[in-house]
Amino acid sequence: MVKRIRHANCLSHCDMGHLNSRLTENNMSTIVADTLYQQLVSTFQELEAVQEPSHLVALRHRAFERFQQEGFPTVKNEEWKYTNVHQLVNTPYLLNNDVTVDDLDITKADIPGLDAHRIVLVNGQYVLAFSSLEDEIGVTVKSIEEAHTEANFQKHYAQHADKSDNILVQLNTALRTSGVYISVAPNKVVSKPIHIIHVATGDQAFFAQTRNLIVVEQYATVEIIESFITADGTARNLNNKVSEIVVEENAKVQHYYLQVADATSHYLQHTEVYQEQHSLYNNYNCNLPGASFVRNNINVRLDAENVESHLYGINLTSGTQFVDNHTIVDHLKPHCESYEWYKNIPQDESTAVFNGKIFVREDAQKTNAFQQNNNMLIGEKSTVYSKPQLEIFADDVKCSHGCTMGQFDDEALFYLRTRGIGVEAARILLVHAFAFDVTSRFSDDNVRAYVEDLVAQGLEK
Repeated sequence: MVKRIRHANCLSHCDMGHLNSRLTENNMSTIVADTLYQQLVSTFQELEAVQEPSHLVALRHRAFERFQQEGFPTVKNEEWKYTNVHQLVNTPYLLNNDVTVDDLDITKADIPGLDAHRIVLVNGQYVLAFSSLEDEIGVTVKSIEEAHTEANFQKHYAQHADKSDNILVQLNTALRTSGVYISVAPNKVVSKPIHIIHVATGDQAFFAQTRNLIVVEQYATVEIIESFITADGTARNLNNKVSEIVVEENAKVQHYYLQVADATSHYLQHTEVYQEQHSLYNNYNCNLPGASFVRNNINVRLDAENVESHLYGINLTSGTQFVDNHTIVDHLKPHCESYEWYKNIPQDESTAVFNGKIFVREDAQKTNAFQQNNNMLIGEKSTVYSKPQLEIFADDVKCSHGCTMGQFDDEALFYLRTRGIGVEAARILLVHAFAFDVTSRFSDDNVRAYVEDLVAQGLEK
């Protein structure tokens, strides 16, 4: 019997009265609209009362009102100056399509040597049949639709990301159609990594809005690896994903983004991290040749003393690919440390953007903050836009930032060739040497080897 996901409840037994079923019922009316914006307005207006707590329904309405006031961002907005979404949103999509999952191949996300729990999201929908958490006591995983009664959901949902200036977060809050809730209990050390596999699939163009909430409670430790893949034959797709991550006192989180989707996939992603005292959050953001358009917003709020955060990025682009990474590290309290290092390697006619902001608030004395962006252009028509920024309102801090631009070192390339190394092998060696400062920081050796191999493959194409 063929299994289909019509909405998140098909495999997670969510109530048929949820908003997702409303969206499916409205597909016939929304698909005829000329633009995505018109579809969204029409869909929201057609929604009747949904079976959610009243405060969540009110939250949706407030969020959609804000979205209507501003609309999709344009290049006139300084934060979107180099990131034109017009072509992405000036077309209609299916807002919640049926998906066949029986023959779905998720091996594209395999990481050699990695032993991990697995969570599979198909177009954002949590598919219990493909997921495996075994008997990991102390870890709660539910579809976002089923998490309303969870204490951590009630405490944290839409309490962090929605305070950002990103209007796409408001759109996600208003009309999110899927996602996952993960909670790690106090003192729990999760026995092995949790591998979240995001699969895009469908034979008609679709728009998916995924909302994730991850809460890591006091003294807990977890490693989360998120892979983004596209099933063969998938039509053009646009994904607006929002993740809120709460790292409570003395908790530790290692978090990887591995973007290996195909060219038909386009991503608008916002990650909001809220940290409490003595917590540690490390993010490793890797974008490889594939997805045509990627915009990552990663915001980290250090809202207690003695908090530590590290953000690392490797971006190897090719063809006409566009990858934009916007980061904010907001030091709100004293005695905190942040370290950020992004490296971009654009090939062909691709474009890489880095816009990193560090805020040091007036009360954040004794802050230690570092930010660096290095770029190696290896395509004659490749482009990089870099904007490292510091805004410091405290007077007892150690802060630095910088940016470098360069190309292949011809002398180094010539030296390697004189030693009998071919051109392509020499190119790979030089890029590996360039990326090593970042990849060597990866806490998981299997992921590091996997990313380095993908870099080599991406250079050979």
